[in-house]
Amino acid sequence: MNKQSLKNIIENAVNEYNRYRSPEATATLISMDKRFFDIEFTGTFCYTCGFYDYFDDYKILLEEIGLKTKITKIEEIDEGAVVKFEVIE
Repeated sequence: MNKQSLKNIIENAVNEYNRYRSPEATATLISMDKRFFDIEFTGTFCYTCGFYDYFDDYKILLEEIGLKTKITKIEEIDEGAVVKFEVIE
């Protein structure tokens, strides 16, 4: 898969994710290459529902549209987290 196709899939998933979860949780693509990409999740979140579940929800959404990934790093920040995903071929 070329970089532009990958970017389109990731951005479409971000838009779909935000449609149903924003402003509680908002995803933003902040960087990517051919194998890894970083999504910043910000918002008020429902911490009792499971903070990390928001990231898994995005991963599941990607799988539903045909892109298999795994989460390789979660860096918590003041208003959320930056999550690194790896594309699984």
